[in-house]
Amino acid sequence: TGCGGSVETNTDITKVDPVVPVSDWEMVWNDEFDGDIIDESNWTYEVYCGGGNQERQCYTENAENSFVSDGTLKIVALPAADGAAQPFTSARLNSRYKADFKYGRFEMSAKLPSGQGSWPAFWMKSTNEVYGTWPKSGEIDIMEHVNTEAVIHGTHHYNNNGHQYFGSTAFCDASEFQVYGIEWSPSSIKWILNGTMYFQANISSSSVSKEEFHEPFFFLINLAVGGNWPGPPNGSTQF
Repeated sequence: TGCGGSVETNTDITKVDPVVPVSDWEMVWNDEFDGDIIDESNWTYEVYCGGGNQERQCYTENAENSFVSDGTLKIVALPAADGAAQPFTSARLNSRYKADFKYGRFEMSAKLPSGQGSWPAFWMKSTNEVYGTWPKSGEIDIMEHVNTEAVIHGTHHYNNNGHQYFGSTAFCDASEFQVYGIEWSPSSIKWILNGTMYFQANISSSSVSKEEFHEPFFFLINLAVGGNWPGPPNGSTQF
């Protein structure tokens, strides 16, 4: 489907075969969205306006912004009513205190919107924030996509005398279903697109200021609109 390969030619690309079972992997949690409602034993709606990046949406728990049908979760950004606190509405779900993990393989099959101002993400944050508020307790961005780019982004954020971040990108037709994932171990985080690793971060004891990546994290799935990175929507953006 046109995905794979790193934009950075010096990235070590390793094939991880998702078909061959690995002896020590065991499925411990999943959500196939095969019912007709969002399972609130797995997910919590975040309800607030704006965001830390000058985003232009209010996140709601309204069924028009997030719902399940035909075996998939839909997250939909829409223009808001006149006079609303922000010009758009959308949804942001998290699994905090419901599905929290330290280490493992985490994957999502998804297709993403493509348009000026769109910013969908599948990411993880620290459950207990034992090292303090962001970025001191870390963030793992499994997948981010902005605007109409032909790439997806994988990044980790951490604290080392201030906010630090490092990651890579991979070519991807994000408008079709692709599998975005990481393999997270005590020594590394590997970003994987459709079975191919495109970036690896060292979080072992030899790394500098990566202790925050050895605590439980939870999932977030959201669709932001606008903000510092993508910029605002324009007349070409379809909702």
